[in-house]
Amino acid sequence: MSTISITASGGSQARRAPGLMGWLLLMPMVLWLAAFVVIPTLILLVYSFCERGSFGEVVYSFTWENYVRALDWRYLKILLMSVWYAALTTAFCIVIGYPVAWFIARADVRLRSKLLLLIMLPFWISFLLRTYAWISLLKAEGVVSAFLQSASLITEPLSILYTPTAVIIGLVYAYLPFMILPIYSSAEKLDESVIEASQDLGAGAIRTFFKVILPLTWPGVSAGVLLVFVPAIGMFAITDLMGGARVPMVGNVIQAQFGAARNWPFGAALGICFLIIFVAVYALLRERESKA
Repeated sequence: MSTISITASGGSQARRAPGLMGWLLLMPMVLWLAAFVVIPTLILLVYSFCERGSFGEVVYSFTWENYVRALDWRYLKILLMSVWYAALTTAFCIVIGYPVAWFIARADVRLRSKLLLLIMLPFWISFLLRTYAWISLLKAEGVVSAFLQSASLITEPLSILYTPTAVIIGLVYAYLPFMILPIYSSAEKLDESVIEASQDLGAGAIRTFFKVILPLTWPGVSAGVLLVFVPAIGMFAITDLMGGARVPMVGNVIQAQFGAARNWPFGAALGICFLIIFVAVYALLRERESKA
């Protein structure tokens, strides 16, 4: 049986209350989230307050030592650098991805599916193969260095590999589609008449973009930021392969704690810190979206 809710503007809007069938349809997702998100996070939280035993086992003894150690400058510096690299990656993804998403959204309907297919095409290839392809391109004997030398732009081999620049390139390449697709989804729904009305009222292209287009497509931008910024902080495969373990990020530290160091409590504490960053970014985006 449906209920009638009154909106803040004074109008009436019919809203159907979820029935038994609705909850049954929702139950698989709820169980999946509980089993693979909520329960593992709670286990991680419990481990973060435990101690490491002599042989690497988890000792259930309450302590704040793991969080105190996580705030040590050595690890705090890695965390801040991880946030910086992730912020740069997100910024580059927005700068590159927004025009691409806008072009696809405004392209002919018959052409859109083909352009979206090109965006998704890299996912048909193994992530490791794509990363090793970039390694062959960026090394001193790679195609990029050879091209620049043949064009007489450089005199010595250029080795971008195993540098922060290589890590940023790898992160941008890996996460760029996750920025393009949400922005495309918002831009595709944007009514062209709104842009025409802004221009008819005397707004130029730049003002129309910042006052009309960007606020209306902000949900896509904020979704893209979440899909790029947070995973980029925890990425360790690209930093290992393209950074040569010379550009440590918090993901590498967490992976080492759960692996070679066998210090699960400290790794869990770093993971909780990572989760707090995610919540903070999400809250900032939600606040920005509410003001837009």
